[in-house]
Amino acid sequence: MLPVFGHRVRIGCAVLLFWLAAFGVAQMRDRISARYEAEMQDPVDDPPDAGRKGELSFGRLRYHSPLDGQRFGGYSRWGIDANKGDRLFISILQRLTRIDVEPTETILDIDSDELFNRPFLFAVSVGDWQLSRAQAARIGEYLRRGGFLMVDDFHNDREWNVFMDGIRQMGLAAEPEELSDSDSPFHVLFDLKERVRVPGANVVHGSGIERGGTVPHWRGIMDPRGRMVVAITFNQDIGDGWEFADVPDYPERLSSQAIRLGTNYVVYAMTH
Repeated sequence: MLPVFGHRVRIGCAVLLFWLAAFGVAQMRDRISARYEAEMQDPVDDPPDAGRKGELSFGRLRYHSPLDGQRFGGYSRWGIDANKGDRLFISILQRLTRIDVEPTETILDIDSDELFNRPFLFAVSVGDWQLSRAQAARIGEYLRRGGFLMVDDFHNDREWNVFMDGIRQMGLAAEPEELSDSDSPFHVLFDLKERVRVPGANVVHGSGIERGGTVPHWRGIMDPRGRMVVAITFNQDIGDGWEFADVPDYPERLSSQAIRLGTNYVVYAMTH
């Protein structure tokens, strides 16, 4: 009987070690999640199907800014509107398209190897980002390999210049250009025949102008084949249109515009 008992002990130990390892991984993930949530402006609970893999993961770019933690609540610039805005937009993508979108966003550090496995990146407040040369070069390589970056919620000339300081270190083939009404990103799914400015929730019932950014722009950076690799919504806040889509005080027509534009950009990124 002793050999059998010893066999059972070995099995029991193996099972125990497995569960301890799994518990350790879960604890590690919880700590990572908690660290990220502390940097987010509007964190929400995970949906029941969190962790399910899909065809597309909505990537939120995490970067450093000298202004991190300086606003009420202590959140970071990369984490503005996160992750409520991301989650609402993801749920809408799941309903409006046939893309199998993962139910939660992926927070992606620039230095992460996982960056190159994600076809769509979203970054906010890029007028305050601070990229090293190596980080900028890495984003440039990501874009040259077929990645897509949407940038949003930055305003005024100072923030544009900071954004461009990072862009110019990426080694891209072209400068930003104004998108024309006939360009395919405006028509790939929803036919957006007119440009409608989407302002932040804090100015939506006023002038719509935030931090002195008066004129809204829809710009893009193209690769040598003419594919848009960076979509730029400047002097606008598309992310607020997502985040406040379920808030009655935020105008539905503006949320709808933000959702349709964002959806078009995702579909464009996945099909071009």
